[in-house]
Amino acid sequence: MTRQASSRRPLTLTIAGALLILSGPVVRPGGVQGQGRPVQAGRPEVRIAARHDTSKPLAALPQLPPRAVGAVLRRRLLPHRIGSEGATGDEVLQGEAIAAGVPTQAQNFEGVHNVNQVLPPDPTGDIGPHHYVQMVNLSFAVFDRTGNVLYGPADNRTLWQGFGGPCEATNDGDPIVLYDQIADRWMLSQFALPNFPKGPFYQCIAVSQTGDPTGAYHRYEFMISETAVNDYPKFGIWPDAYYMAVNQFSCYPIFCEWAGQGAVAFEREQMLNGGAARMIYFDLYGDDPTLGGMLPADLDGPLPPPAGAPNPFCQVDDDAWLYAPGDQLQCWGFGVNWSNPALSTFGVAAVLPAAAFDSNLCLYDRNCIPQPDTGTRVDALSDRLMYRLQYRNFGTHEALVANHTVDATGADRAAIRWYELRNYGSGWGIHQQGTYSPDYHHRWMGSVAMNRAGDIALGYSISSGSVYPSIRATGRFAGDAPGVMTQGEVVIAEGSGHQTHTSGRWGDYSTLSVDPTDDCTFWYTQEYYEAKGTAPWQTRIGAFRMRDCESAGPPTSDAPGTTHVGDLDRSSIGQRNVWTARVTIAIHGSHHDAISEADVTGMWSDGTSGTASCTTTAAGQCTVEKAGLRKNLRRVRFTVTGITYSSLAYDSTGNHDPDGDSAGTSITVLKP
Repeated sequence: MTRQASSRRPLTLTIAGALLILSGPVVRPGGVQGQGRPVQAGRPEVRIAARHDTSKPLAALPQLPPRAVGAVLRRRLLPHRIGSEGATGDEVLQGEAIAAGVPTQAQNFEGVHNVNQVLPPDPTGDIGPHHYVQMVNLSFAVFDRTGNVLYGPADNRTLWQGFGGPCEATNDGDPIVLYDQIADRWMLSQFALPNFPKGPFYQCIAVSQTGDPTGAYHRYEFMISETAVNDYPKFGIWPDAYYMAVNQFSCYPIFCEWAGQGAVAFEREQMLNGGAARMIYFDLYGDDPTLGGMLPADLDGPLPPPAGAPNPFCQVDDDAWLYAPGDQLQCWGFGVNWSNPALSTFGVAAVLPAAAFDSNLCLYDRNCIPQPDTGTRVDALSDRLMYRLQYRNFGTHEALVANHTVDATGADRAAIRWYELRNYGSGWGIHQQGTYSPDYHHRWMGSVAMNRAGDIALGYSISSGSVYPSIRATGRFAGDAPGVMTQGEVVIAEGSGHQTHTSGRWGDYSTLSVDPTDDCTFWYTQEYYEAKGTAPWQTRIGAFRMRDCESAGPPTSDAPGTTHVGDLDRSSIGQRNVWTARVTIAIHGSHHDAISEADVTGMWSDGTSGTASCTTTAAGQCTVEKAGLRKNLRRVRFTVTGITYSSLAYDSTGNHDPDGDSAGTSITVLKP
């Protein structure tokens, strides 16, 4: 079923005397390249930083006090999303808690609260060997590893004192903090929109001179675009560049129109040394205007990616979105060439069919997630991947983890779909995926990461009519059954209040990091509410671990060279006097990757008989049917008897079914 997009007028909000106009994007007319499929981008643009210097040590700079600006920062939906609804059934729903254990908390302390009187907070932070650095809209602080405040909270403009230009003059938010583990440096960034809604539009980036975040910084001002806002900038660290994805909009006094996906590489080596640095920029609107919501991969762990490997950029697509061919992940590779920037490339890496999901929560309205004791609801922001797209190299394989918010039940209950992608040298594939929704509470705004043992943790916001907006996390061990969070929830902050501001604006992202000292412990920063009010949000920083990673070791590969059943799904169709049973079969390889062109054979039983066969599509699926079944036959059974694919053997012991409606090898189909 598809809901038609409703016409919407711009929403006018007033907070503390500040008047802002918010509106959904207006999509420019024009041809669509490839019906939403990834394309090879055209010629890149190369620019040098408009301004750069090296600051005095941060500890020597006056701490500018946070200013109470009283504003609701704009929230811009991506194109082709509004008003669409996909499948109402989630194929990999984890609808109950397993709770084989509960992560153990290592640290838990307060972060920066709403000292600037803004919505949303956009909490971001990272952990280093000796510090935790956190930024929000529109202030930052430096903590030691036990939560003592070493600097701040200070207005974000503090970092740019004496720099000049829009980075010093404005404080527009959308911050990102990353610890560059390769170089033992810190990277802090936010955008600058000095003449909004007019351009030009800038990105401000500060890279610490040493591993001490209270020391000096190499500061850079890059002009991203003359005409398009570099909205929602998200960063990833890679050996050859700092990579950034931006959602671009051309904005006017009362509305913004979609201007395409932007992808940028900044010259990391020069920025680490404080030298003149370049950026390489791909504007993807002309290649495919439907692309949007990408994240660049952010490297964790001691092993770098393979030499010369491009940085993966990925986005999620719902089959109900305009021009999206199916529920899927699309990934590209950004290959930078600093010797000859014109030879830099941005091209398709993988199109990965995903288990069915519905991303439409409340018709993408800002007021969706319920809170106790109030009719005011908050934003689910379910039209994109949530930060980070974490990358890790295990030597035997590469891994990416990602997540986004979905509707678990078709009744607007927010849940988190998460993925692990793997590359064994022949390309990326979905290794496992699951939707975490163990009860009736809403979980959203997640952040996911993997440690050195291959354990995956997931942090998120939680709220409902009986649970105040709070912070929780869960996880799974590397060897657990695929697609399932097996750990119970750890409570990082228990809320006792709610947001009454009618805008519904919630944080647009949060950040889960892995401790570089042990490559095991997870650190998470997110918002919550202790008090009831317009926007008295607070943030918390919590560290937790699930086990001793040193004794666990890195994850092992699956046994090579086999195929198995990855899922069995049933349906039935009724005619006048007979009915038809239908079974859809998903075939996986030994790494849980979809296998196309596999020949599947099976047998019908329980009141009928006969064999059936089919060949899997590019999505690794095929369907068999049994027609002409009598009305008095209430059920039939289908059993997979064999899989033939190249030289790979069929290993029936690996058969499984993530949604639990079969035994993995056999499934019963009921009369309609």
